[in-house]
Amino acid sequence: MLVAQQLVRRIDRPAPVVKRFLDHLFIECGLAGATVTAYQRDLRDFWEHLVDRAIDPSDISIDDVQQYLIHLQQRGLALVSIARHLATIKVFLRYLFAERVLHRDIASLIESPKRWRSIPDTLRYPQVESLLNTPDPRDDFYLRDRALLELLYATGMRVSEAVDLDVDQINLKLGYVRCIGKGRKERIIPVGRAAVDAVRKYVEILRPRLLGDRHAVALFLSRTGRPLDRTNMWRLVRKYAAAAGIDSRVSPHTLRHCFATHLLAGGADLRILQELLGHADVTTTQVYTHVDELQLKHVHRKYHPRP
Repeated sequence: MLVAQQLVRRIDRPAPVVKRFLDHLFIECGLAGATVTAYQRDLRDFWEHLVDRAIDPSDISIDDVQQYLIHLQQRGLALVSIARHLATIKVFLRYLFAERVLHRDIASLIESPKRWRSIPDTLRYPQVESLLNTPDPRDDFYLRDRALLELLYATGMRVSEAVDLDVDQINLKLGYVRCIGKGRKERIIPVGRAAVDAVRKYVEILRPRLLGDRHAVALFLSRTGRPLDRTNMWRLVRKYAAAAGIDSRVSPHTLRHCFATHLLAGGADLRILQELLGHADVTTTQVYTHVDELQLKHVHRKYHPRP
């Protein structure tokens, strides 16, 4: 696979092992290309560490891994970044053990660093409302941009999922979107009336003009008629957040956080939210159960005998 072949190597001998590992992630595990690229990037750092010390893959020890983690700490990496690197290494070590390159399952003996789960940055509903209403109807791309913002907030999709969304994956009549998430797992997400109306207007009026005589299945198109990429989606969200006067680093993922937080605040079940977000583990979803500060103050004023 191309993603494996692009891995930078400094010696020839271990190249087949690394290539097979990345191919395994992409083909057998079904991980998305962006995820495999992230593994590739972290693994390259670890591989260079091994090469510098002339360590053969079959001789990797716990001490080698620990020395690498110390090296990352000395470079000033945050704990969350070190934990991510270690997660990549452990997956790689398990693969080496399964392939009988390593004779011991040392990955199971390495403890991951404990870290606090950070509370996601979210916007309050009036801020989201302001953001959604920011696109100017006089703008040439108003219908597309409004549809994109509405759909991101209505579904909680990841930006990579929105980029890959095809026209036939959204059913405007029944109000749902068929989303292909991480690991190529499919999930069905209901879409509210506001987002359905915005997408319908875009699909019926602007998208055919952007498409012209070209052929494309992607829902969201650029001004040239090509699929809108994730970088431009980020820029659009940032642009409208700034225009709305929202003083924070708003991104498409912020709208995913808002989707989850606002649903929970409205009484949604955590397990249902897990399905909507496409989380494999409910503990990932539990980060959204943080207490809303305004609600906390409201309860205190309402029930404390001396508010």
